[in-house]
Amino acid sequence: MIAREWKATCPKKHEEGFIGHLYETGVKESSETPGFLGAQIFQREVDESVEITLITYWETLECITAFAGENIDVAKLYPEDAHYELVPDHHVNHYHVVENTWQR
Repeated sequence: MIAREWKATCPKKHEEGFIGHLYETGVKESSETPGFLGAQIFQREVDESVEITLITYWETLECITAFAGENIDVAKLYPEDAHYELVPDHHVNHYHVVENTWQR
């Protein structure tokens, strides 16, 4: 399993709107791609902004290529992102998942 990590910041006033937008763009498009296994969204306040981290999980790097294109290290951004005054990372990180244990 591969984890794909992307981060961005936006003003606090856009937090809810941007997370909704993220579900309608990146999460939706990812989930419609074969090999997608799931996603998590994290947020934390940083000064006057909110940092949003999206982690998506994939079967293989080839599945990520189907979503992101040939250069999987470049973030996939959307034109409407500018509305949320987004400061996105343009690079994403990929990790081989060594352990995946969940407990409730």
